[in-house]
Amino acid sequence: MSQNFDVLVIGAGPAGYIASIRAAQLGFKVACVEKWRAPNGELSLGGTCLNVGCIPSKALLASSETFEEIQSHAGDHGITVKEAKIDIAKMMARKDSVVSKMTKGIEFLFRKNKITWLKGHARFVAAEDGAYRVEVLGEAGSELVEARHVIIATGSKARHLPGVEVDQVLISDNEGALQFDSVPQKLGVIGAGVIGLELGSVWRRLGSEVTILEGATSFLGACDESVSKEAFKLFGRQGLNFSMGVQIGEVKTVSKGRKTCVEVHYTDAQGAAQVLECDRLIVSVGRVPNTEGLGLEAVGLATDERGQISVDQHCQTRLPGVYAIGDVVRGPMLAHKGEDEGVLVAERIAGQQPHIDYNCIPWVIYTSPEIAWVGQNEQQLKASAREYRSGQFPFMANGRALGMNSPDGFVKILADAKTDEILGVHIISAGASDLIAEAAVAMEFKASAEDIARICHPHPSLSEVMREAALATDKRALNM
Repeated sequence: MSQNFDVLVIGAGPAGYIASIRAAQLGFKVACVEKWRAPNGELSLGGTCLNVGCIPSKALLASSETFEEIQSHAGDHGITVKEAKIDIAKMMARKDSVVSKMTKGIEFLFRKNKITWLKGHARFVAAEDGAYRVEVLGEAGSELVEARHVIIATGSKARHLPGVEVDQVLISDNEGALQFDSVPQKLGVIGAGVIGLELGSVWRRLGSEVTILEGATSFLGACDESVSKEAFKLFGRQGLNFSMGVQIGEVKTVSKGRKTCVEVHYTDAQGAAQVLECDRLIVSVGRVPNTEGLGLEAVGLATDERGQISVDQHCQTRLPGVYAIGDVVRGPMLAHKGEDEGVLVAERIAGQQPHIDYNCIPWVIYTSPEIAWVGQNEQQLKASAREYRSGQFPFMANGRALGMNSPDGFVKILADAKTDEILGVHIISAGASDLIAEAAVAMEFKASAEDIARICHPHPSLSEVMREAALATDKRALNM
């Protein structure tokens, strides 16, 4: 006898576990299928984000930033430190502890909300009488379950370069780069996107000589151009070495005496053949949807040329009762975007009418300084011939930033020239990931730059720069 559920969620990453919890809150009988196995062999909830993505990377970012602060900047505060040492094993153990607390927290939330965790891999079998039959393949065998509503939230995985074997030791993607047992003397990174910059920054702070190879000729093309130019300058000053506009050729491991290293053969922007020799290599060239092996064809679904599942504005597929959310559908591969889609789908199943304004979803790159933005950038506004006004204010004129020894960066606000509606906000600074939330709220409520300018911000605080940038759109910044 198969188990029956109102809602079956496939995948327990941020999109899937949030969808499960919201559906359970709404009174549905919910099951969630997840097969992720942690390095210690235990089955784990949380998907890529909690296990080998957002959470562990931020733990290592914090550790590496603390080390660099002590090693390089303690003297600025009159603090003398004789010698700062790194214990990589202890650093990794701390990271693993943070991950465990988060994943165990989701298990608690599943129990609290009476969500059944089906441990295994889900595969559609058939659609019958308004319900969907799904096989769950686990260690103990397989079982069939039925549900009237199915939410596909299987996330994404790292894209690998053709012909390049990722062994997670010498050549790693994001997973292996979070598990290094020592600081490589020379670290190569292919891809100057979010993952490459964040992980490259971690190991640079801990002592690696980091070289980043990027195929695009422009740096951080999704960012506002003024932000990307500032970031490129600051990251270069910190010690990251960039080679832009390259074409990657052969990547291989070579033995040199007792040591095995990695050679990356590439053509630089001028067309000259080059070789990068490094102790370890991180391949960070994007991500692809996890849609293989789901048995979509059994119910008449298919993926597009990018491996994504096509959905409408409510994340519903062409089949009634079958939804897809998060990294497996169109839009940015962001955990918080997937979470919002999970809530949206659960509430639509309950007959509610929620919506998501994708223009108001913030983006963050957790470098130092951080980069965050929401809405349109200046290049997009120019391309659409939209009339706008721009206001920009630097953190070097902010007392709190100076006191924190974090004067780099600025806030830039773009507002409609006629209505003053905020069209985009772009930040590069310490704490940008927190500051951008104010901008997202403002844009959701169609606020004007004048609205932000008229709101009293605490002094001294980094948030004052947001207000000053809003004032600057009307050329009336007060502290510059």
